[in-house]
Amino acid sequence: MTLAKPLGRLRLGVNIDHVATIRNARGGAHPDPIKAAKIAEAAGCDGITAHLREDRRHITDPDIEALMGALSVPLNFEMAATDEMQAIALRHRPHAVCIVPEKREERTTEGGLEVAKEENRLAHFIAPLREAGCRVSIFIAADRRQIEAAARIGAPVIELHTGAYTDAHNEGRFDERDVELERLREMAAFAHSIGLEVHAGHGLTYDTVKPVAAFPEVMELNIGHYLIGEAIFSGLDSAIRRMRALMDQARQEAFGEGAA
Repeated sequence: MTLAKPLGRLRLGVNIDHVATIRNARGGAHPDPIKAAKIAEAAGCDGITAHLREDRRHITDPDIEALMGALSVPLNFEMAATDEMQAIALRHRPHAVCIVPEKREERTTEGGLEVAKEENRLAHFIAPLREAGCRVSIFIAADRRQIEAAARIGAPVIELHTGAYTDAHNEGRFDERDVELERLREMAAFAHSIGLEVHAGHGLTYDTVKPVAAFPEVMELNIGHYLIGEAIFSGLDSAIRRMRALMDQARQEAFGEGAA
């Protein structure tokens, strides 16, 4: 089913993890990810994403505490499906939690969560989070099997992993890029057709965001590392405003005046 109009205004979530990465490289309190979150708010983002990893390599427990107290936009708490992270989420009760795969040795999240092989465990894992009022999303590859499994376990939201698409573009593998983009397009439409809210993210840049932003079923993009990198050159406020403008432009070009 092709939608004549997008389902609503496309939201931008800004991931501030790598402000904390820079801080932790030297120790101390600078740069402050909470300050970055407030700048992102002022620049027009719709939410802040923070991934509390098992090894605390960037965001830390005090960061989550401070974000819960400081933000006026929703916090999206990225977390692995572990008892420790569930307890932290239930204590803070952020607006949203996104369940992601996590390997201690990986530099960044390398792929989507394997839901189909762990349906029973994940269904029981997310149930208390939903009961606590958290919007639960599952970070998965653009794969029908995983999307169907996410729906079966009761997750109301999926976030499609855009890494294969952005990697192919960045490395000049344009035929492969186009295949990955079409897969994302098809799976966004399929997920919507079975009642899921669709988000997307991972590796999106100024050069790759517009085709994904033009998918009418996508309600939210979560972007972090690229924006923090661009902030070195142009400032965080400017980087976020430019990304926001490209997202809105993509919606307007695809669906006409007022679509953004």
